[in-house]
Amino acid sequence: MTFTNRTGGNPIANALVVVVGTIAILASIVLGFFAAVVLGVALLVLAAIVGIRLWWLGRKGQGVEIGVRPRQSTDRKQTIEGEYRVVIEEREDDAN
Repeated sequence: MTFTNRTGGNPIANALVVVVGTIAILASIVLGFFAAVVLGVALLVLAAIVGIRLWWLGRKGQGVEIGVRPRQSTDRKQTIEGEYRVVIEEREDDAN
């Protein structure tokens, strides 16, 4: 199989192919650049939102940091739930 350089005989068509091809390549480069910029800005905004949220929760005393347990505040009231049963013991001297 042999490949030959087949160009159209029309020089205007050849020039048009070169111009359209160049415009398509440049448009792809420009659109790719803007897509990368939009993606980068979206990632920066997301990182800023997460960072501000973690800072806010840490400021409120929740202790939300990577690898750190939440802090226990000493001025918080704790509720312990459970069941109880009242047991009345009778004494020997009260039985009479």
